[in-house]
Amino acid sequence: MIKFVPIILPLVYGLVMFRLSAWRLNRTLKNQSSLLADKQLLKPIQLLANALDLESISVNIYEIEPVNGLAAPDGKIFITRGFYNKFTSGEVTGNELASVIAHELGHVALGHTRRRMIDFSGQNALRMALGSILSRVLPGIGGIVANVLSNLLMARLSRADEFEADEYASALMIKSGIGVKPQISMFEKLEKLSGNNGNLQPAWLLSHPKTNKRIEKIQENVSKWDADK
Repeated sequence: MIKFVPIILPLVYGLVMFRLSAWRLNRTLKNQSSLLADKQLLKPIQLLANALDLESISVNIYEIEPVNGLAAPDGKIFITRGFYNKFTSGEVTGNELASVIAHELGHVALGHTRRRMIDFSGQNALRMALGSILSRVLPGIGGIVANVLSNLLMARLSRADEFEADEYASALMIKSGIGVKPQISMFEKLEKLSGNNGNLQPAWLLSHPKTNKRIEKIQENVSKWDADK
């Protein structure tokens, strides 16, 4: 039993730290957000709700400027004030913003928020186990190498989640009657809106897939679904 302690302790530590992080995030979101009440934007959101046989979908505005959408650990959906301001200024359409909400709904429906708790604890266990082994082989830098390797693994898992959420969003957008054109046009605008140059880092270091790859995958999925009809 003792020989498993170096593995069990990082797992427990990871779970505790994730739950603490999730609690802090939920508290921050609660204190710095308000319910979206824009009637114009609620129209495409209601189409998503209808497609899911729901009476409505609650979306909250998180009062920060960076352009982003997120699904909280408790399943609540948020868009940032900065993203909402892009809508009110006419830089993005209601349907484009609805595609972002559909994507975040995908993370919730596919269990990504719950799975990240397991991934987080597993990453800590892997980092500490690799660090222990590599430190013997590479004294002084073993811990650094272990950290890089575990981060690369998590980036790969995160990219897989994003592709899955994109696919869910595409299917939902089609079912709602909106279609995927706003989803694609949203991606075409996203890097400029967020100030993120996707070419600064190699794809294998990014936690999100590159935009062109995401658009290609959406188009591939739609072609496959059309062929299956």
